[in-house]
Amino acid sequence: MNINIATLMKSSGVKFGTSGARGLVVDMTDRVCFAYTLAFLNYLETQGLIKEGSKVAVAGDFRPSSPRIMQAVGLAIQQAGFKPVNCGFVPTPAVAAYAMQRDMASIMVTGSHIPDDRNGIKFYKPEGEILKLDEQGMCSRTVVLDDGLFDSSGMMVEDFTWAEETQYAYTEFVKRYINFFPEDCLQDKRIGVYEHSSVARGVLADVMQGLGADVVKLGFSEKFIPVDTEAVRDEDVKLAKQWVVEHQLDSIVSADGDGDRPLVSDEKGNWLRGDVAGIVCAKYLGAEHVVTPVSCNSAVEKSGYFKSVQRTRIGSPFVIEVMNELLEKGEKNIVGYEANGGFLTASNIQQNSQVLTALPTRDAVIVPLAIIMASIQAGQSISELMQTLPQRFTASGRLKDFPTELSQQKLTRLHDDMGWLSDAFGEVKSINETDGFRITFTSEQVAHLRPSGNAPELRCYVETDTENQAEGMLNTCLQGLEAWK
Repeated sequence: MNINIATLMKSSGVKFGTSGARGLVVDMTDRVCFAYTLAFLNYLETQGLIKEGSKVAVAGDFRPSSPRIMQAVGLAIQQAGFKPVNCGFVPTPAVAAYAMQRDMASIMVTGSHIPDDRNGIKFYKPEGEILKLDEQGMCSRTVVLDDGLFDSSGMMVEDFTWAEETQYAYTEFVKRYINFFPEDCLQDKRIGVYEHSSVARGVLADVMQGLGADVVKLGFSEKFIPVDTEAVRDEDVKLAKQWVVEHQLDSIVSADGDGDRPLVSDEKGNWLRGDVAGIVCAKYLGAEHVVTPVSCNSAVEKSGYFKSVQRTRIGSPFVIEVMNELLEKGEKNIVGYEANGGFLTASNIQQNSQVLTALPTRDAVIVPLAIIMASIQAGQSISELMQTLPQRFTASGRLKDFPTELSQQKLTRLHDDMGWLSDAFGEVKSINETDGFRITFTSEQVAHLRPSGNAPELRCYVETDTENQAEGMLNTCLQGLEAWK
C-alpha cells in the first residue's frame, strides 16, 4: 500500500517538531512509526547518504512505549534493506555520537521532556541532525507498506529480532568526557545525580565518578517523570534545596528524559537557567563564536567573552544551520546552546592536549562538567561564579493544552491589542518576530511569546534586571494570556 507522509501527518496527528516526529502514543502505532522510518531511509538513500546494506543505529528512552516503537523502527530498517543496530537505552547525544563516528544514520525513540502519553522519533543523518530542508524532503515521500505486517489496529503481528546489539554507544559516550577532562579533576567534589527517569542518569553518574567525584544518587524513579529544564517543577526546586543540605553537595546534576537538556544546580540547590549555564560552558571551552536562539539571555552579548554571537529562531536545527555557515567561512571554536541548556559543538575543542570531538546536537553532559570545572579554576563556588556574569535574569513558563492554531491566533491579535502588556510593563520599544513575538519595552524588560514546536503549548520567556522581576513578569504574562482565551 502506498502512503504519502504529508497525508499521514494529517490523518494520524503525528507531526514534525524539532528534529523528528511527535504525537500521542495512541496515535504512534507501529504502522505509523514504520512509515516515518521508511520515509527517512528513502530520503537518505536518494540523497546518496546511505547505501543498501548500511547499518542504522537505534536507541530509546525509558518511556513505557519506547521499546515497542523501537521494534517498529527496527523492522522498518530491516524491511528497507538495511541493518538495524540496537544501542539500547542511552541518551540521544550518545547514539548520535556513536553513529556519527561510524558514518551511520541513527534514530532515537523519545518524547524528550514531554509527558509519557506522548512519544517521538528523532532522525539523524550520518553527519548529524536532520535540518528543516531534510524534514521537507521526508514529508514529500510516498512509501510502500506491506499491510500484512500489521493488524487492524496498526500494530505488528510478529515479534522482531535485532540483527545486532551493542553497548558501545554508552561506553564510548562515558569515555568521551573522562578522556577529555584532567584525571581525578573532581576528586574534591561531592555531586548529587538526580536520576528520576532520565536515560542519562547512568552516564552522568559514571562520568562524575570516573573523574573522581563522590557521587550521591538521588530520586530514582521507575515511572517516567516529564522533567522540563525550561519549566522546572516546583517539587524539583524544593528537592534540590533539601538535598544539598542533607547530603552536603557542591552541585546536583541531571537531565531531561532523553539526556539532551541539562539541569545543574549551585551549592545552594538553585537550578541554573540553561541560557546562563551555556555562557559559562562556552567560555570554559574557549569558544570564539556562539550561536543561540533569540529567546536566550542577553548576558551572552553583554559579557564580551566571544568574538561573535549569532541569534537564530528557536530549535536546534536553526542553531546548527548557522554553525554550519560559520564553519563554511573557515571559523573555528564554534559552539551553540539553547534556553533549555542543550549544548552543541560544531568544531573540535582542544584543551590540555586532549580533544573533544565536535558533536553538533544537544548534549546534557558537557554543561555541568564545564560549570564545575570553571568554578574550580576560578577558586569560587558555583553561585559566586554566576555572580561574575552580567546580571540579566530570565524566566520561562507555558500554558498547556494550547493548540498551535490558538497560539497563532493570540499572537496575531497582539499586533492590534497590546494594551494589557503596555499597562503592565510600559511603552513598547521594539518588536522582533524572528520566532514568535518578542517585545522589548523601554524599561529594557523583554516578553517573548511563541507556540511550542513539539507540543500543544504556548511558551512565554521574559528577561529583566532582577530575579524577582522576572518571576513577577512571567506570572503577569501567563495570567494575561490565560484570561485572553
